[in-house]
Amino acid sequence: MGRSRHSDALRAAQMYYLQDLTMDAIARELRTSRSTVSRLLSSARETGLVQVQIRSPFETGPELESQIRNQYGVDVHVVPVLDTLNEAETLDRVAMQAARTIGPLVDSNAIIGVAWGATLSAVSRHLTRKVTHDSIVVQLNGAGNMQTTGITYASDIMRRFGSAYGARVEQFPVPAFFDHAATKTAMWNERSVQRILDLQARMSIAIFGVGSVDSDYPSHVYAGGYLDERDLAILAADDVVGDVATVFFRSDGSSDGITLNERSTGPSHEQLRQVRRRICVVSGASKINGLQGALAAGLATDLILDEASARRLVSFNGHS
Repeated sequence: MGRSRHSDALRAAQMYYLQDLTMDAIARELRTSRSTVSRLLSSARETGLVQVQIRSPFETGPELESQIRNQYGVDVHVVPVLDTLNEAETLDRVAMQAARTIGPLVDSNAIIGVAWGATLSAVSRHLTRKVTHDSIVVQLNGAGNMQTTGITYASDIMRRFGSAYGARVEQFPVPAFFDHAATKTAMWNERSVQRILDLQARMSIAIFGVGSVDSDYPSHVYAGGYLDERDLAILAADDVVGDVATVFFRSDGSSDGITLNERSTGPSHEQLRQVRRRICVVSGASKINGLQGALAAGLATDLILDEASARRLVSFNGHS
């Protein structure tokens, strides 16, 4: 949207939402037609100039949010979703609300770390435009495996985030897992890789989903050819329940001694916990074990999840 139209949309939105003027009154002030005002208001909503919040006194969401906030010390957004929806439909609803929740949290001069995966791919499709300056979107972990470089899949997600916020995109063109830990050590000494690692170390926001070993809707890392049978057996022996950015953890949040993490290209949990704002998006109650492990590890400051998952999480904690 051009600067002039952006300015008109802002003025129309302020008159309509803040001054309670009718569309006809706005049309007269702006010396344009009512249909043009309608289009300007639609544009203001689509580009994030206007964001709508609805708080129903009849929802269970606020009560669940309060319980999760008290139990885990995170800011929570519970997305009301009908139990009749399947996991793909639930993911789309959660992704839409997550995209609209994330927008106001992104400011100029931000370094935004983004993990690839099915959840973040869905979120990226619903992002609304917000003008920022000198912001950078950096990929959190490599996406290549023996079947694909992963560049197209991951770059589509990063590109959408970059386009939404007018940010420069920095991809991380390495595999999700190296075959040998020594190869990772050598690569991490390369200056081209160190440049990306330096950006990751200075992130102001990290945005990620949670991979879960036993999810009904398979996480991309477990279904996309990244792990072979031997890798999966090693994860089972290490009592792994899930991952964030291809770095694995157990149900109590611990990750020490999980050998596959030595070959992973995602940020360590220690590094991730240094990021000021860490936004975790989860959809589907079958991911509850992975989510509980991620929260136990202290990986999130903000949590966006569907209502069924929120109920399971509260129940899970009450019986743990």
